[in-house]
This record gives sequence, C-alpha cells and structure tokens, in this order.
Amino acid sequence: MPFNKELTDELNLILKFPNKSLMQGLKIHHDADPSVVDAAQRLFDKGVVSQPDGGYLTDLGHDLAEHAQVIQSALTHI
Repeated sequence: MPFNKELTDELNLILKFPNKSLMQGLKIHHDADPSVVDAAQRLFDKGVVSQPDGGYLTDLGHDLAEHAQVIQSALTHI
C-alpha cells in the first residue's frame, strides 16, 4: 500500500520533532496549515504524540521517528 497524503503529512510532522532530547517537543498553532493541524490530531489519536497540538513524542513516537529518519536518510542519499 503506498503512502497517501495523510500518512505523508504525519511522517513529515514526526520528522520535525527534535531528536536530540526527550524534553523537547512541538507546538502546532491553531493558525498553522490545516494539513499540519490535522496530522497532529491523527498522531495524537494514534498515541504517537502527547497532545492534539503536538506536545512530545510518546515512546511509540520516538520509535517511529527513528524509523522515519532511517528511511528519509536512505532515500535521500542514493
């Protein structure tokens, strides 16, 4: 199954979270692009982030971020 627009938006948002510290997160403002706001809500609903407007990555979120970074790195350094 290919990545659809919603999954791509979610992956792109996961990649925006800081990866150097567990104590850093993101705040998605209400006036952000609607696709980003919607992606944050979906990630919250899936248990990937701690708040509907971003917050911190959960344990699942950290695992997904690591995998997303590997995929991004592998595909952009070919």
